[in-house]
Amino acid sequence: MPFQNEVVLLASVFVFFGGVVAFFRLFGKDGLFAWTVLCTIAANIEVLILVRAYGLDTTLGNVLYASSFLATDIASELYGKKAAGRCVALGIAANLAFIAISQSWFLYVPSGADTMAAPIRTVFAHTPRVMLASLLAYALCECYDVWAYHRLWAWSARRWGDTRRFLWLRNNGSTLVSQLINVVAFNLLAFAGVFPPRTLAQILLFGYAIFIVTSLLDTPFLYLARHLADRHPALRERTEKSTA
Repeated sequence: MPFQNEVVLLASVFVFFGGVVAFFRLFGKDGLFAWTVLCTIAANIEVLILVRAYGLDTTLGNVLYASSFLATDIASELYGKKAAGRCVALGIAANLAFIAISQSWFLYVPSGADTMAAPIRTVFAHTPRVMLASLLAYALCECYDVWAYHRLWAWSARRWGDTRRFLWLRNNGSTLVSQLINVVAFNLLAFAGVFPPRTLAQILLFGYAIFIVTSLLDTPFLYLARHLADRHPALRERTEKSTA
């Protein structure tokens, strides 16, 4: 199918961002935490796949990873800086646990009838470098994203006297910079020496281009999440009530 990669890549933006909002609608704050854990682990596996789309080579995982920023922005908007920081902490903890678990598989001696150990080893032998690079990039860019989101929020509230206005500004103003930090830090740490310099440059260029598009496209989903919280106040209270 012509342009199959391009079609699937574009469709994944709406599927993954819609998934964040669906998890939020179903499970409230806990849904944002769960999505963060899910997508940060899955994105670090998906990123091992190199595809060609829109005339450039790129790794997968960019869109799925971008959805974690939507989750932390929803958490920031509706639950505050502490909840957004918890999203980041859970993402880091889940990835550290997954590294330990996946590497423990290689301590076993496969049965003579086994057919899956070799392909699994091929995939997850690269996991530590990729995931450790991702952890560092994730910690840097997400901490910046949460900090910048609330700095922009405080500035716009002081400037215009309204805490609800300019959601698009704090969303895009924080995410566009944090995604630049992410794409440069992660790809250089994970793939320097793995791919030729030209391919790595294309990955950096196209990776950030994807993040620019996803950063702009996630704004309507953030507005939708806030609208859902306005219509269903229990979404703001569900976690607190369940742990009371």
